[in-house]
Amino acid sequence: MNNKYLSKTTIRENYEAYGEYFAKILQNILLVLQDKIHLSAQPTYKWRIKRFESYYKKVLKKEAGKIGNVNSLICLTDMLGIRLICAFLEDINLAVSQIKEIFEIKEVEVKGTEKNFSEFGYESIHVLVKIPEDCFPEKDERFESLMPLEGQLVCEIQIRTILQDAWAEVEHELIYKTEFSPFDAPLRRKLAAINASLSLADITFQEIRDYQKKLQKEVEERRQSFYSIADNLLDERPKQKLSEEPINRVSPFVQGTIDDLLLRAIEAHNQGNLEGAVQIYSRIIESVPESEKTVISVIRKHRGMAYFSMNKFDDALQDFNISIECDPKAFRTHYYKGIVLSIQKKYKEAIDSFTTSLEINEFQAHTHFRRALAYFEINEYENSMNDLDAAIKLGMKPEEYKFLQEKLVQKFGMNM
Repeated sequence: MNNKYLSKTTIRENYEAYGEYFAKILQNILLVLQDKIHLSAQPTYKWRIKRFESYYKKVLKKEAGKIGNVNSLICLTDMLGIRLICAFLEDINLAVSQIKEIFEIKEVEVKGTEKNFSEFGYESIHVLVKIPEDCFPEKDERFESLMPLEGQLVCEIQIRTILQDAWAEVEHELIYKTEFSPFDAPLRRKLAAINASLSLADITFQEIRDYQKKLQKEVEERRQSFYSIADNLLDERPKQKLSEEPINRVSPFVQGTIDDLLLRAIEAHNQGNLEGAVQIYSRIIESVPESEKTVISVIRKHRGMAYFSMNKFDDALQDFNISIECDPKAFRTHYYKGIVLSIQKKYKEAIDSFTTSLEINEFQAHTHFRRALAYFEINEYENSMNDLDAAIKLGMKPEEYKFLQEKLVQKFGMNM
């Protein structure tokens, strides 16, 4: 009888004895990933130790002559796996680049690229990493009796989107796990159609994400311009030179849609083409049904800001008021309305608007500050000081509030 090789039962016992050891390694690597991977949206993680039957089957196929070696347990590259699941396609490459900065990379493989368009399958990036020394378990007598490992133990990190992961889970159950690839043409077409739909959905999600980023960039530029104009008109602090540098332009999202028109209007606004911006905003308002209160509120707010930049304060107020009627909880619109009323020296009305804004969202440093300015103008210095203190506690920068603080110190000094 040849005793050179171990039985399958003994190999199973040796392999499964490593369960706790492998689990500790994966948990330590997972902690590193959670600490150091930063994507546009928080990723989720799954981890697994390869099941013995899968391990045994794969080793039989690749290393049949070594599998029962009495002296060691063969390592496979996919024995330990972590799946990093991200929301958007853009996060995949970002995750890979960050993993390369954290670990020593043994191999990067893109799965699924070999399939043609008519086949079902989904791409996934697999990164093999060397396990850092500090991710191995500390010495423990429970692990001293484990059979030595043959080959280098590595960890496979799979990076996928949520939809890619969903497809992989189903595909594993329907095809890979059963070792069955349907030959029936209608079934193959259905699977290919599902795969294509998921791929298209991923691409569409990314396009929407890109659009949101571009729009947010334009909106933030326009908002800062609004505040700068307000500061200059109110003559509250040293004059600020408005930037004449255009920000990076962005391409339309979908031609002719409300999203496309809104982006074009804000671009025109930021470029100083206020008349053009108002025309596009007006076109949107005319095309939106009155029942679409949320859309009307947003567009009226944007057009009001354009009117403000044109010094058409009454028109701006009218748009802000309609915007608020459509969405009473729009705290920023109440804030913008308060700024216009302050410029018109209607300080008590401005205070009412700022107060309403703060009742909706109290954590607004600049709204507290604007209300402090309005209180100062009507000689309510204690209220002004209270609002200024709130603005400072909420993180307002000293260079923004110092001039008002100095005025209040003088007023309180005179009254003492």
